[in-house]
Amino acid sequence: MKELLKSSNWISGLQWLFFIFTNIVVIPITVGAAFDLPGGKIVNLLQLSFIVTGLACIVQAFIGHKRAIMEGQSGLWWGVILTLCNTAIAQGMSLTELGGSLTVGIIISAVLTLIIGLTGIGPHISNLFKPAVMGVFMFLFGCQLIGIFLKGMLGIPFGNQAQGAHIDLSISLLSIIIAIIVIIVSIKAPPAIRKYGLLIGIILGWIAYVLIFKSEAAVSEASSFSLDLFPLGKPTWNTGIIITTVLAGLLNTANTFGALKGTDEMYKSETTKTQYRTSFTITGIFTAIAGVFGLVPYSPYVSSIGFLSQTGIIKRIPFVLGGFMFLVMGLIPPVGHFFSQLPLSIGSAVLFVSYLLLLNSSFAFFKQIEFNTLNVYRSAVPLFVGIVIMTLPASYFETIPSFIRPLLSSGLMVGIILSLILENLFKWDRYGKTEKIQSESENMAS
Repeated sequence: MKELLKSSNWISGLQWLFFIFTNIVVIPITVGAAFDLPGGKIVNLLQLSFIVTGLACIVQAFIGHKRAIMEGQSGLWWGVILTLCNTAIAQGMSLTELGGSLTVGIIISAVLTLIIGLTGIGPHISNLFKPAVMGVFMFLFGCQLIGIFLKGMLGIPFGNQAQGAHIDLSISLLSIIIAIIVIIVSIKAPPAIRKYGLLIGIILGWIAYVLIFKSEAAVSEASSFSLDLFPLGKPTWNTGIIITTVLAGLLNTANTFGALKGTDEMYKSETTKTQYRTSFTITGIFTAIAGVFGLVPYSPYVSSIGFLSQTGIIKRIPFVLGGFMFLVMGLIPPVGHFFSQLPLSIGSAVLFVSYLLLLNSSFAFFKQIEFNTLNVYRSAVPLFVGIVIMTLPASYFETIPSFIRPLLSSGLMVGIILSLILENLFKWDRYGKTEKIQSESENMAS
């Protein structure tokens, strides 16, 4: 009870609130726009996202892995869904058929995630995600999401609205200035102020944006909140879409391994089997809820590692308070509507800085590997292939069969799959050592 009365915990919780908010707010808005949903339904998706995400964070903190790790709508899933929308439009598939098939695929993925949690096989799957795989995942995940938020900083709309858009120089300049301020505060400010760098950036950026530009709400205000079952489309069966979504769900487990393994050092303890079991079970439950109500599926946020590293706030109480305040925002429509007016360019600038720290997390995993000229292919192939695919226009993939096109057009997913295959089919640590031993023996003999 004493912890709840400490002002420092509430201030830290406020920063968690803004971190959770800036990560989540763009997702339901862009997905709703991609599916051409009316404004009222987008508002409902936004409010429901606040409620479910806040609840998911609280449940994970008390019952799940019991760490200050955000549980939110997965960036990997988000990218896959937006890619599928673009593919569906190009192929003439109706958005309701796509949404209905996504619903089926997400629910199947939720069941598989629940099975992983309830059976306790999470640690066994974790063995497949070796340090080299996690290093590749962290690096490519950072590249994908930083790419999304860099576009937001440049004033380019999210989702299908980005077609034909151009860089807004004035918005870009303000966003870059805010990002620089957050970096300077994070580096130069005293520790007591440094941990609130993200919050300072959001407040300064929002005020500056309102003073310089005419601030417009991302969505219109809703008069009432309502729950709609299957708002993206009633369940339908499209084999290609469902296969892609189920594979995305399986690869999404990397978020759990990345978030938990990545925070082991901070919490001075290795993730236990019980933590894996409860974490996957809760993620499966909330993913099922997401499938029914048209939300992007859930997972622990790897970006929490960067937030924790930058702020040093690893206690659960501030995190729970942040999740609770976020839940309340969803329950009070005017409050949720007010925060929906946060300029996406400012939120993107702050998140851009936060995700930069994933590079350090990636290097931390790569440091556990002794690379040489023979075994470097284990990581070089998935990294370079994944990055190159990220830069290729979507039109390049039109000749690929539709049932695997969304998978092969995702640099993140291709990179993770390649890394999993290469790392678990070959004993890379043997390569290079034999030549090194022979060379040392020859030098000693001479």
